[in-house]
Amino acid sequence: MEKVKQFIDNDTINGLMAYDVVIERSDSGMLIARLTAPVMRTVDDKDSAMLEFPKGFVAYMFENGETSPTSMISGDYGVNYQKKEMVIAKNNVVVKNLKTQEVLETERLFWNQKRKKIYTGCLVKISSPDKLIFGDSLTAKEDFSHREIFGIRATIEIEDE
Repeated sequence: MEKVKQFIDNDTINGLMAYDVVIERSDSGMLIARLTAPVMRTVDDKDSAMLEFPKGFVAYMFENGETSPTSMISGDYGVNYQKKEMVIAKNNVVVKNLKTQEVLETERLFWNQKRKKIYTGCLVKISSPDKLIFGDSLTAKEDFSHREIFGIRATIEIEDE
C-alpha cells in the first residue's frame, strides 16, 4: 500500500499531458500571443520547467492590441524552456510575417522570447511576393520584420505574368 501511495502522490508526478491545447498570453488585457497544439507535455522539476509539443504547434503573435495576428511560427515539434524563455522548433518550421506576406522555411529554429529574436544555423528559404532567397543561416526579429541572412546562396526575382 505504501508503494501505491508513493506512486500517486502529487510530489512524485513531474509531468502532465494535455490534448487540443490553446494557450493565450496577454499584457495589460491585450492579447499578445496564442499557441495551439494537438498534444502538450509538461515537465516541471527543480532544475527546469518545460512545455513539449511532440506533435507540433502553431503560435500567433499580435501587436498593439490588434485583433488579427501579425506573425506566425509553426513546427512539427517544439519545446518551450519556460525559465530560459527559449523555444526550439524542429522539422518543417515556418515563420510568416502576415503583414508583408514573407515566409521563412527551415528545419530548426531558436526563438529567444526575452530578446524577441529568432535564429537558425540551418539552411533557410525566404519567400516574399516578389523574390526567393536561399541562405545558410539567419537571425531576425521574432515578427520577421528585420533579418540578417548569412551565406546567401541565391536570390531569385519573381515577376508577375
